[in-house]
Amino acid sequence: MDTATPAPAKPLARKIVIDLSIMTIIGVVLAFVGPFGSFAEPLAYRLVSWVSFAWIGYAIYSPMSWVVDRLHGLLELPRPLLWVFAVALATIPMTAIVWSMGFLPDVVPLPSLEQALASYFYVFLVGGGITAFFYMIEARREQAEAVVTDNAPSRSEAQPLPDTSPINPLTEQLPVELGSDIVALEMEDHYVRVHTALGSELVLMRLRDAMVHVSDFEGQQVHRSWWVARHAVEDVVRDGRNVRLRLARDVEAPVSRANVTALREAGWM
Repeated sequence: MDTATPAPAKPLARKIVIDLSIMTIIGVVLAFVGPFGSFAEPLAYRLVSWVSFAWIGYAIYSPMSWVVDRLHGLLELPRPLLWVFAVALATIPMTAIVWSMGFLPDVVPLPSLEQALASYFYVFLVGGGITAFFYMIEARREQAEAVVTDNAPSRSEAQPLPDTSPINPLTEQLPVELGSDIVALEMEDHYVRVHTALGSELVLMRLRDAMVHVSDFEGQQVHRSWWVARHAVEDVVRDGRNVRLRLARDVEAPVSRANVTALREAGWM
């Protein structure tokens, strides 16, 4: 049985607070602009409505990042295409909420097909635009981190380290009861699930950064979302053209088709 705990609370809470602050600003701006005919309403009404829509929209659209990451790992489709699908899906409940809030506290009538499609279109425009805005922010942040990482001096160029035992930033975040025998790394949203021989734990770290900290292990990235230690492979499971590596504790890591030949040549299969 996995010994998994929730993602680190402080970084996640900080991200939510920042995101909601941005959504509040967006709601206030939309209230003053008054798009889609809302400018005819009093300013106080617009402020309450648009800020409420912004917060509710965040609660509906934000979890779509988990859906996109999962589908990207399983299907290996481009993220922008998956985000369009995710936004289109999230817009369905958001449209129902927007339509209903326009009539409350009175009885909410069922919209005609034309009204439903028009409402969906307007909500999709706003929700898609805000989602694209957050996507660009996240992409720029990752690019900036990548530049910092790439420009960091190598160990040979850096100053000599003190004569102390090295601290591994990855294993240091693992509970003691999981040990340090890492068998696999699995990307989950902005986190990495570290699988050991005794269980697993979520760590706030990108997969490529986590792989740097397991460079002493003999292993390989077998999929965009997975790194696997060679000694942990117990069996190879084939289902048609799909190949998976079976590891300890019945964990299975998918192998992308581009890596099948490389693994076979390296003697993994």
